[in-house]
Amino acid sequence: MMHRDRLGPRVLVLVWSVLWSLPAAALNSGLGQPPPSVDRQSPQATVQGFLAAAHRGNYELAAHYLDLDFIPRAQQGGRGVQLARRLKFVLDRKLAVDVSAMSKEPEGDPEDARFDELGTIPLEGANVPIRVQRVTSEGALVWVFSESTVRQVDPLFAEYGPRVGEWLPPVFFSDAYLGLELWQWLGLLVVLLGSLVVAVVLERLVLAFALRLARWTRITWDDEMAAAGRGPLKLVTFSALLVAGTTFLRLPAPSQHFFNRVGYSLGVISLAWFVLRFLRVSAAFVQNRVSAEMKDASRARSVSTQLVVLRSIFEVATYVVAVALLLIQFEVVRSVGVSLLASAGIAGLVLGLAAQKSISTLLAGIQLSITQPIRIGDTVIVENEFGTVEEITLTYVVLRTWDQRRMVIPIPQFLDKPFQNWSKGSSEMLGAVTLQVDFSADIDALRAELKRVLEAEAREVWDGRVGSVVVLDVMDRTLTVRALVSVANSEKLFDLRALVRERLVRFLRANPQWLPVTRTEARPPVPPPPSPPDNETPAAPPVAPRA
Repeated sequence: MMHRDRLGPRVLVLVWSVLWSLPAAALNSGLGQPPPSVDRQSPQATVQGFLAAAHRGNYELAAHYLDLDFIPRAQQGGRGVQLARRLKFVLDRKLAVDVSAMSKEPEGDPEDARFDELGTIPLEGANVPIRVQRVTSEGALVWVFSESTVRQVDPLFAEYGPRVGEWLPPVFFSDAYLGLELWQWLGLLVVLLGSLVVAVVLERLVLAFALRLARWTRITWDDEMAAAGRGPLKLVTFSALLVAGTTFLRLPAPSQHFFNRVGYSLGVISLAWFVLRFLRVSAAFVQNRVSAEMKDASRARSVSTQLVVLRSIFEVATYVVAVALLLIQFEVVRSVGVSLLASAGIAGLVLGLAAQKSISTLLAGIQLSITQPIRIGDTVIVENEFGTVEEITLTYVVLRTWDQRRMVIPIPQFLDKPFQNWSKGSSEMLGAVTLQVDFSADIDALRAELKRVLEAEAREVWDGRVGSVVVLDVMDRTLTVRALVSVANSEKLFDLRALVRERLVRFLRANPQWLPVTRTEARPPVPPPPSPPDNETPAAPPVAPRA
């Protein structure tokens, strides 16, 4: 019994020695000797070499990284090229391979030195593992895609591979340019042109149908909204068709990711474009309705100011949201944003101090739109400049002066400093004309002349409420006379004051005796007091008694 136990190990050693002395079979003998550039010494080198060769379109070289010993030697050449191409499509489409995570050691993963797994791909309710395996080739240990993985390439390609690959000539799959094969470049051209044509045709059909429906209504807002869709509708349709079309081309993951981002970006831009047009059309429609139906001009200007400011606020918000949606798709920007939020101590304080002026200006613009100390069309005096409010934004106000200049005034100016608004409340105003006349001037004649001017020459600008002449002040040589007149609209006040001033000056020229003059009065000399006689002594002046 003991003899048999000792004999067993000796037989195993003898068999192992005989097998070791036999010449080792070559791996994939039907492919011939692998080129020197084929590096299969580690799992990472095998995966990296296969992907590099396959993406260059050199499938003959990529076949050397597959275990094809289960295929007859005569068929390994053709089948190896086909399997390498199909495996490349499946990996690009369904498995994001992280080559840096693969083992760089010839021994592989210490936990399981036989295999190194890239990941799994779902197929018919099960997960197919994609592995590289360590095998013997001519007495050396090399890493190749395992036989079990290569056997599953055809079923995986039937599920996820491009159908066009079954009937196109091999020339379309022979070479790759910038990671894409010839058939994929042709497919991209077809997708781009086809998406553009379909987008244009679909936009025209949809807009024609929408305009036909809009004509059935009495309002014009829906007609303008249907016309506003020209452009954004075409862009969003093109982006959707572009993403859908490229998915059928089985592009590599980086290329497909690029077109997905392009489609997403175009979709965001088209949405923002339509929102901006919606705001413009809606604001213009409301403004026209207010101008046509509201009889109170002051109230109409108030609504117009609110519409302008609110439209500016929503436009800024649209731009901010659109830019945020565009940037959030980039991992680098997201990482920077997260790191800034994580270190929001000093950075937040610095940003807050830097943006304090801008934020306060924006808040001042919002406050101005709510409280409305000024409105579009108001007549104001700011910094001794007389003009009309022409434009109001979130940060500044444009004032059109009387001489057609444009003053750009910051919003806080109207909240921090006093100014005159001649249109606030009622538009009626009083205006004064001041003259210097002689003491002999006939004030009643001036009153009669003012009445004549107002009733005869100023009927178009004078509202008939006030027209008076009073002596405002008495100076040492002249009288200050004030003529007070009234207008229904502050814009007419300057013209009325100028007319009254010119006519009163002309009236005074016709009566020059009423004009101010400088008088010089001559008087006879005062005689000296009589002198006393010579024999009389002048009396001494009285002396005040002492207290």
